[in-house]
Amino acid sequence: MKCPGQDSQYWNKDAIFETKCSNCGAVIEFFKDDTSRRCKACGHRMVNPKMDFGCAAYCQFAEQCIGTLPEEFINSRDDLFKDRVAVEMKRYFKVDFKRISHTVRVARYAEEMGKAEQANLAIVLSAAYLNGIGMPEAEKKYGEDAPAHRVETGLPIAETILAKLNAKEELVKAVLEIIGRDSSQRDGDINYQIVHDADTIADLENRKKDNSINGADIKGIIEESIITASGKEIAQRILLPQEEI
Repeated sequence: MKCPGQDSQYWNKDAIFETKCSNCGAVIEFFKDDTSRRCKACGHRMVNPKMDFGCAAYCQFAEQCIGTLPEEFINSRDDLFKDRVAVEMKRYFKVDFKRISHTVRVARYAEEMGKAEQANLAIVLSAAYLNGIGMPEAEKKYGEDAPAHRVETGLPIAETILAKLNAKEELVKAVLEIIGRDSSQRDGDINYQIVHDADTIADLENRKKDNSINGADIKGIIEESIITASGKEIAQRILLPQEEI
């Protein structure tokens, strides 16, 4: 069956439109299903500004469905994959909004650090979203979500989610390696260090809200436990009053 969005019998008057070339400003006519068009004036190949490539971020049949994907999209496809991982994380946690909120904050901090450290965002954010995925099963099996139990139960769940989303083998390997590492370790590549720091910051944020840790202890943990320079900057900004920095 052809995707209805790509079948011309379902098109309306907006299916053909004109837009300006992003390079020279000349008018380019697009059909709805064009992934890209080359400007007749300057030769620049421009991606269809109205086309939604969201499903192509995770669909293994994307190329067959919408034709040859533009290079700009191919280069960002792994980054778009993280959004599907986020959806699966929320589906798995269901109504456990506390864990969803914590995980989203971990991912937000990881994304900021990932950009600053020029890390692989697809790996960093997929790992950030799945890093705590084993907590509910660990509590059910062991009565607690200690790091070792969380790793044991989380790895197979994370692997199942990534397989469901047709993740590349190298991405799966990198994400599972991050999830499987001892959280007390400081060595490892930049992707692991970022996820480690993001999780530490989110945990400190929780403890600060619960009044279970004071400012001096927070400052000490930031200095001793946060690995990356960008992680220290984010932790200080979020957790310490300006006068304590």
